[in-house]
Amino acid sequence: MQETKRQKQVGQLVQVELSDIFTRMGFNVTEGGMISISSVKMTPDLLEARVYLSMFQIKNPVEMLGRMNERMSEIRRDLGNRVGKQLRRVPELTFFLDDTLDHVFKMEELFKKINDDKPQQP
Repeated sequence: MQETKRQKQVGQLVQVELSDIFTRMGFNVTEGGMISISSVKMTPDLLEARVYLSMFQIKNPVEMLGRMNERMSEIRRDLGNRVGKQLRRVPELTFFLDDTLDHVFKMEELFKKINDDKPQQP
């Protein structure tokens, strides 16, 4: 099902505000790695936000996701303080790992290996 214009607008609003909240809480740069919000998908009723997180050079992404879920109430409260005037209800947040970046690195390695193995033409 395709997202409506309103879903996209609210998703972008939530993404911008969560990014700022993560920066304030120190989640964006931690343990020598970076965490960024790659996208936010809203349900049609705008009551749930699926937040896709990209973790770069984080040793244990699942553990980091658990730590973020432990602080979910604080994150949602801060989000409510920021978007309370624009939305009737603050959406429930669900965090997911976005492994697109991992796939990109694997593909680049494969292409590099193919190019290295290919015989050089004179």
